Amino acid sequence: MPNPSSIQPELIFSLASGLALASWAALAVSPYGVAWAARVRFAAGRIVPATFAGVYVALFAAKGMGDGGFDSIAAVQRLFAVPELLTAGWLHYLASDLFVGAWITERAGALRIPHLLIVPVLLLTFMFGPAGLLAFAALRGVWRMRRPTPVPTSDSPRTLRSN
Repeated sequence: MPNPSSIQPELIFSLASGLALASWAALAVSPYGVAWAARVRFAAGRIVPATFAGVYVALFAAKGMGDGGFDSIAAVQRLFAVPELLTAGWLHYLASDLFVGAWITERAGALRIPHLLIVPVLLLTFMFGPAGLLAFAALRGVWRMRRPTPVPTSDSPRTLRSN
């Protein structure tokens, strides 16, 4: 367990923010289907968030809950008044949003949604988390409606017709 007096929240915040930004950029320039892109998505969307999660746990292990909690907005304010726990909260956002961004790129690739349509969704997810997830859900719904679907015919059960 880290020595609580050796924790530098500002340094952790700066390093994590820079790493998150680099990871988002990597997702944005890694289209599905390119040989190296899967490794980039794995690093940016799994390894980096797991690293943030580890630091998050270490910060809470070192500082505890202080006199804060999650049962009221006032308790959350008291929790985030402790710089190390505020940093942990920031890591929580970074890890979760980055994981969702990687999931979006993977799902979009599996659905064959062009990567250029995903880049604005990634930007929205980077800046506003849940709004980006909602935008992807809408894009995915529209994309699925326009995809050809199998229509059985007497000629072939695999004949496609556009909806």
